[in-house]
Amino acid sequence: MSGRFAGLQPASAGFLAAIVGFASSFAIVIQGLTAAGASPAEATSGLMALSISMGLCAIVASLATKIPVSIAWSTPGAALLATAGPLEGGFSAAVGAFLVCGALIVLAGLIKPFGRAVAAIPAPLANAMLAGVLFGLCLAPVRAVAELPFSALAIIAVWAIALRFVRLFAVPLAMVMTFAIGLSSSSPIDLSNVQPITEPVWIAPSFSLEALISIALPLFIVTMASQNIPGVAVLSAYGYRPKSGPLFTVSGVFSMLSAPFGGHAVNLAAITAAMCAGEDAHKDPAKRYWAAVTAGAVYVLFGLFAGLVMAFVAATPTILIEAVAGLALLGAFAFSISEATKAPADRDSAIITFMVTASGVSFLGVSGAFWGLLAGGAFMALSRTKTAK
Repeated sequence: MSGRFAGLQPASAGFLAAIVGFASSFAIVIQGLTAAGASPAEATSGLMALSISMGLCAIVASLATKIPVSIAWSTPGAALLATAGPLEGGFSAAVGAFLVCGALIVLAGLIKPFGRAVAAIPAPLANAMLAGVLFGLCLAPVRAVAELPFSALAIIAVWAIALRFVRLFAVPLAMVMTFAIGLSSSSPIDLSNVQPITEPVWIAPSFSLEALISIALPLFIVTMASQNIPGVAVLSAYGYRPKSGPLFTVSGVFSMLSAPFGGHAVNLAAITAAMCAGEDAHKDPAKRYWAAVTAGAVYVLFGLFAGLVMAFVAATPTILIEAVAGLALLGAFAFSISEATKAPADRDSAIITFMVTASGVSFLGVSGAFWGLLAGGAFMALSRTKTAK
C-alpha cells in the first residue's frame, strides 16, 4: 500500500475485525444470556456491556503495550450458558457466577502458580469439554431444516457458498439472510420503543455453590483454555512477546465491570487477533496496534446501539437465530473435537468427557460440563496410573 494510504490500513483492518467479531457470534451471546434466565432487556444490556467492555479493554491494552491486543467476548462461554440452563436463583445467580469468573481470571494473571495450574489442565479434556458444550448447539441448523425447511436451507446455502469464496464473511452473510427472512415473514419492526442509545440494566448479583460449580468454574476454564491462552499464542506467532499475566488481569477486570450489567466474560481474541496482528494491518509491526484500537472503538459503537440489534433478533424466528449460531460454532466444534482426540493415549478420557458433557445431564444442580471434566479427569488419572505400573 502506498505511503499516502498507509495510515488507513490499520483502521480498515480494525473495522473489518470488529464487524467479523461482532456479527459472527452475537447470536450465540444472546442465546446464552437468555438461556441463563436473562429477560430481553437484561440480554440487551449484557450484549451492550460486553461490546463496550471488550472495546475499551482492547483500546487500553493496545495503547499501553503498543501491541495489537484484540479482545472478544467469550463465545465458548456463551455456548456453555446456552447448554447449562437457568439456575435456581435466576439470572442474578448467573451474574454472581460471572463476577466470580472475572475474579478468577484476574487471579490467573496476578498469581503465576494459579495461572500455570490453569494452563496445566490437560488439553484433551479441556477441548473435549468444549466440544461437548458446542455439540447440541451445532445441531440447531438440522433442527431448523426440520421446522422451517425453506428458510433454513436458504440460510445454510448462503453460509456454504460464502464459506467457499469469502470465508470470513460466511456467518455475517448468513445472519443478513436470516434477518431478511425474518423481516419478510413478519410485520414491520416497531422501533418506537427502542432507545437510540441502549440503556444499561443493573442486575444485583447473588451467589450460590450451584452457580459457582455449574457456571463460574466451567466458564473460567473454557475462557482461559480456548480463548486467553490461544490469544497469547496468536500474538506470539506474529512475532510479539506479550506478558500474558497483565493481559489476563485486565481482561478479568473488564469482565467484572460488565458482569453487573449482564455480561458473562471478555477475553483475548484469536481470529480477530490474527486480522489485527498480520501484515494486512500494516507492513510495520510496530504500528499494527492501531488496528486493535480501531476495532475497540467500533465495538463500543456497536454496544451503544445494541437495542437495535435486539429489535431485529426479536422479529426473527428463534430457531433461525439458533441455526446461525450453530453454523458459527461448527469450526470451533471441529477444531476442539480434533484436538481432544489427537493423542491416542488420552482419547478414551477425552471421549468420556465429551459424552458426559454433551449429554446435558445435571446432578446435584451441577451442569454436565463440570461432571464431564471430572469424569474424564478421573479416567485419565486411572489410565496413567495403570500405565505407570
